[in-house]
Amino acid sequence: MLFKYTGVLLLIFVLSGCSGSVQIYDSPNFNPETGRFQHTGGDKHNKSFTDMMGLAVSYFSRAPDAWEKKGFPVTETSKDDLRDFSENVIWVGHATLLLNHQDVTVLTDPQFSGRASPFQFAGPKRVTPVPFSIADLPEIDIVIISHNHYDHLDEASIRQLARLQPQIRYLVPLGLAPLLRTWGAQNVEELDWWQPVRHGDVLIQPTPVQHWSKRTTLDRNKTLWAGWMLQWPDFSFYFAGDTGYSADFRETAKRLGSPTLAAIPIGAYEPRDFMKSSHVNPEEAVTIFQDMGARYAIGIHWGTFKLTLEEMNEPPIRLEAALTNAGISTDVFRALQHGEDWTQPFMK
Repeated sequence: MLFKYTGVLLLIFVLSGCSGSVQIYDSPNFNPETGRFQHTGGDKHNKSFTDMMGLAVSYFSRAPDAWEKKGFPVTETSKDDLRDFSENVIWVGHATLLLNHQDVTVLTDPQFSGRASPFQFAGPKRVTPVPFSIADLPEIDIVIISHNHYDHLDEASIRQLARLQPQIRYLVPLGLAPLLRTWGAQNVEELDWWQPVRHGDVLIQPTPVQHWSKRTTLDRNKTLWAGWMLQWPDFSFYFAGDTGYSADFRETAKRLGSPTLAAIPIGAYEPRDFMKSSHVNPEEAVTIFQDMGARYAIGIHWGTFKLTLEEMNEPPIRLEAALTNAGISTDVFRALQHGEDWTQPFMK
């Protein structure tokens, strides 16, 4: 019984999210009166402890989910296979993607640990194993981080990446650089929404999304969260990270153009009244695809960790139905198998 309630508290810790010190940022997205970042639409995610406890109790008393026990098929890849990784994209799992175009290799929200939790003895457990280890990765040029929740920003993964590949350039939203430097990352740059940087021929900038940040009970929205647009001369990639539905996607396409490829979350959306403000469902993911005018998309944020109440195999099923209803080919917006690559047709 004690362990069960420990799990409840850890789920609250993870889903509600280091220090309580006040840091002031010269950003239109930062409110100096509250000492916190804010979306223009307001903070729609500030749930009470009672709300969070109710969700956690529902989570731990949920009906059995067979997929939670057996996981999903994995396309395993060896270090030798990855040595010449080029003009390709692989869905590693959850929000972690490995992408290469024109000799620039990008890794998004690296999460290779057994749990999405501040602890490795409790908290949401990885259901589907990683297709390869961090040690097997090719040389990474850029790591982009969407926000600081444990299923997207994993300490053990960053520490290992920093140790094995100290040359990596980390691009993070405002406020996250000190934490990554503490973990050993050497080349970390903080950016505000719409603030551009270059990596060779690639123009990179974070974009607004409707979400929030938190790792402890003391630091709610004290660091920024973001989607990311990466633009090569002949190809562009949009990474939504974690988001509720908003007008931000139309604005991003208006300002930066439509991406060739978008990574859009499709899972962790039930119960809907609780999760709607911060996690899109598959139908909203299709609307994002349309809002952005993306040519292709990969559905992410499903099938890796059991975070919410929908059955784990439901997101790709609902995605296919939503695409069919919208008259969009399932060949252009795909839910890949863990570890599966997708080289055609956008990488050539």
